[in-house]
Amino acid sequence: MSAMSNYLENEILDHILGTGAFTHPSTVYVGLATATFGEGNTGTELSGSGYARQSATFSAASGGTTSNSSAIEFPAATGSWGTVSHFGIFDASSSGNLLIHGAFSASKSIASGDILKIDTGDLDVTAA
Repeated sequence: MSAMSNYLENEILDHILGTGAFTHPSTVYVGLATATFGEGNTGTELSGSGYARQSATFSAASGGTTSNSSAIEFPAATGSWGTVSHFGIFDASSSGNLLIHGAFSASKSIASGDILKIDTGDLDVTAA
């Protein structure tokens, strides 16, 4: 399950209704968290221990759904990341705007030396 952030909802409405223009980001990045990001990017993204957002590509949407078109692999953790349960899609490799957020279908505990990988087609984004 995924949801658009308040920022993206407003940008899309302004763009479609002609009160503003939205230029899509040239690259989007997946970030991780141990709890929800929230509509207003109120969650806490992982930090430290070798963590960094990773760029992602997505297939063209069909039926209101899309998924990642290539694997997304995070660097090996250099310390515990905790139990990763949520993702966010951002318009920058750090800081920037949260665009879409959601929960993974299963949580994963990441210890030092672990590598979190999202296989091709496993990160589904749905507009509902």
